[in-house]
Amino acid sequence: MSNFNFLLFGVYPYIALAICLIGSWARFDLSQYSWKAGSSQMLSNNRMRLASNLFHVGIIFILAGHFVGLLMPEALYHSFITSGQKQIVAMVSGGFFGILCLIGLVMLIHRRLTDARVRATSNTSDIMILFVLLAQLVLGLLTIVASTGHLDGSVMVLLGTWAQSLVTLQPVKAAGAIESVSVIYKLHVFLGMTLFVLFPFSRLVHIVSAPVWYLGRRYQIVRQKGVKPATPRPQRPRTYEAPAREITTPSAVPGYAATDSKSPV
Repeated sequence: MSNFNFLLFGVYPYIALAICLIGSWARFDLSQYSWKAGSSQMLSNNRMRLASNLFHVGIIFILAGHFVGLLMPEALYHSFITSGQKQIVAMVSGGFFGILCLIGLVMLIHRRLTDARVRATSNTSDIMILFVLLAQLVLGLLTIVASTGHLDGSVMVLLGTWAQSLVTLQPVKAAGAIESVSVIYKLHVFLGMTLFVLFPFSRLVHIVSAPVWYLGRRYQIVRQKGVKPATPRPQRPRTYEAPAREITTPSAVPGYAATDSKSPV
């Protein structure tokens, strides 16, 4: 095993993870107001909802598939599926959601570059991270094409061994497992680790602040404008009304004779 391969796939993953964790902690502690995605939907809603939904649905399923596929040991799935069958499932599902994600991402890039208002509010980091995601997504789809040449699942097993060895702190075993795979897989893995390095310095930080609590919140009662409530509320007096006073006859004052107001003077 070459030292360069060990450096890229045995040491660099830990460096990327350390930068991701420390950088994210520092940014959240020192610059909390920058911890956001910076939505531009209010500036231009042209095809925003369709593009965003396609991209996010695709990327969520892709990340979930990578997590399960790479970190699940062979002993857990060999009882009901073989390595070759697992590879075919990964190719079909990854290809479907990868194409959805690619369509949404291309639409988002086109919108950000061609819409004048959105482009004016975009910084270099926003545009750069979109193109890095595009390159990573294209590499991922190319690995599906490369996987058609070996449907026995052997490469998937090697990639799983690499990921599981990193988790168990065995960098030498991890680098040795991935050394023999095709360069297209290595580029995909390397760029994926580079995304961890870019994570704290880009809009990707909003991933860990996703409002998942929103799904479990209590229902809110929302009334339309002009619709009266079901039960009338008690009406309060709009002006102050003084209480009625009892009219009494003035008492006699010493030294004066009491007279009847109705008798002529």
